[in-house]
Order: sequence, then C-alpha cells, then structure tokens
Amino acid sequence: MTTSRRGRVVTAVRPYGQDALLAEVADPHQVSSLLAAAAALDGAGEVVPGATTLLVRLSEGADRARMISQLSLLEPATLEPDRRPAIELAVVYDGADLAEVAGLTGLDPDRVVEVHLAATYTVRFCGFSPGWGYLDGLDERLQVPRRDEPRTAVPAGSVGIGGEFTGVYPRVSPGGWRLLGHSDAPLWDANRDPPALLTPGATVRFVRA
Repeated sequence: MTTSRRGRVVTAVRPYGQDALLAEVADPHQVSSLLAAAAALDGAGEVVPGATTLLVRLSEGADRARMISQLSLLEPATLEPDRRPAIELAVVYDGADLAEVAGLTGLDPDRVVEVHLAATYTVRFCGFSPGWGYLDGLDERLQVPRRDEPRTAVPAGSVGIGGEFTGVYPRVSPGGWRLLGHSDAPLWDANRDPPALLTPGATVRFVRA
C-alpha cells in the first residue's frame, strides 16, 4: 500500500519489508525535524533517517494502516538542542584533490583548509558503509561536484567533500568525493556502543592535526 499527498511534508509512504515503512520527504532539510515526530508516534520502533526518507520500523502489534496514515500527515517537530559534546576529528590536510579543489573554488589551498575547518557540521544521516556519516554544514564555497571518475580504492580515514556534504571514509572503499586530507579517528568499532562514532544529529568539528 502506498499513500501520497501533494503539498505535504511527507510525499509518500511505502511498505518496506514485513515490519517497516518508508516515508519520502519533500525537503531533505526537514528530515531531521521529522525524525523526532516519527519516533513519538504510537507504534513506531526504530526510526532511521536517510537523505530524503525516514525508515520506520513498526513495533510489535502496531496498526500498520494507522501508522501509514499518521506518517502521511506528519509535520516537523521542534528540534531540541543536541546536548552531546561536539566530536572533534583531527585532520592532516594532505589530500590528493586539495589543489584541484582550490582551482575549482578560486581559493588557494590554505584558504580551502581554513574554510573547511571553520564550519560546525551536523551528521544528517549515515550510510554507504558502516561508520560513514554525511556531514551537513559545508560552506557553499566548497560545494564542488564529485569526481567524474570515482577512485576504485579510497584510503581509510580520507576526508572528502562531495556536493553539499563532507565526510570521512571509515574503511578502504571506492569513492568519488574530492579528498582534502586524512584522519585517524576510529569511526567504526564493533566493540563500542554504539559502534559508529558519528550518529545522526551529532555535532562535528574538524581540527588541524
């Protein structure tokens, strides 16, 4: 079953497996404010934000049809300040694409680094690989396109930018983001609770290593 409402914040709600629903959000910047509202619904279990979606796992005994209706009418909630201390990630700015980013932005490499360091970022959502957080808040001057040809293997810890986001590769993987430097921060540890260092809503700052 799918519901769709034009003009609403949630544009559609679709089944996602046997015990979950996927709500599609019109404005990606409203996903965070909808997260708390969805989590407060009767029958909602785990809620996982995406770029433009909310995945809502239904709690045991939840009324599926009622939940679909509630999600379709969902309105953003007032966000409470995230009271967790900001996570500082130490970075060595020696990235393979630093000079190229400077050319694309018209800033010299030192200024690119300064602009990247100056911002305070928020983890909008996680994905791609365990420990990867998409960090919102990148200065518009650094919002450059991804590489035309992605690398087949980006080193673990690489700090990159792509479009409106910045982030850190938690492990060796393919990737098309432009690399500014690297960090030794332990982004994923299966023995830690939670395993991911960066979780949705967390505040992140980069510091020069």
